[in-house]
Amino acid sequence: MLTVSVCVGSACHKRGSYAVLKKIKALCSEHGVSDRVTVVPAFCLGACSNGISVKVGDRLVLGMSEAGADALFEKYIVPALGQDEG
Repeated sequence: MLTVSVCVGSACHKRGSYAVLKKIKALCSEHGVSDRVTVVPAFCLGACSNGISVKVGDRLVLGMSEAGADALFEKYIVPALGQDEG
């Protein structure tokens, strides 16, 4: 199971992190991987000044936005799922 954590602390929340969380959940559902990916809110991922923070497994991705969620899914989530299968 891959865990994707989206920061919902004060700084990220103000930048729209709940929309990012919702979008990533929707992408997982659309691509049929919701049974293999858990998308959860996280209070703080420690990079407040770098935009919305998302942690995919052990990889921290900074400066996320709702518009960038598709790219995050393709660049980080899909490959991580491929590694899980191997």
